[in-house]
Amino acid sequence: MMMREKSCGALVYRKKEDQYELLLIKHRCGGHWSFPKGHVEAGENELQTALREIKEETGLEVQLHDGFRQSVEYFPKPHVKKQVVYFLGFPPRDDTVVRQEEEISEYRWCRLDIADELVTFKNDKNLIRAAQRFLAVRQKPQKPS
Repeated sequence: MMMREKSCGALVYRKKEDQYELLLIKHRCGGHWSFPKGHVEAGENELQTALREIKEETGLEVQLHDGFRQSVEYFPKPHVKKQVVYFLGFPPRDDTVVRQEEEISEYRWCRLDIADELVTFKNDKNLIRAAQRFLAVRQKPQKPS
């Protein structure tokens, strides 16, 4: 029988000068570089889970963009199918990270254009590319109607 797990999280970015920087965290369990995320709790929707997990793991209050929702599925162990839903967001006020030491061994803000060299998994590299495309479109000035 297949067990299902669901987590939600986000790619968190900030803008420094003209560069986007992405927040990467190194998970204590497994030692891989990725993004803040965690299990959906009873009564939560995806957005609530993502915001809670970001706050718990990094201390950041993040604003999420409409229109960016990416879902990744994989098998972390036999007979377990895990879905992780990622959003894209930024801290509108303070980007000071306070990491959750039980789960996060280190973190770094990394330029978006080289972040895919740091993340461990192919799924995460694809997510970074999706975020780059999304942010590039948002940067274009709107044509007058």
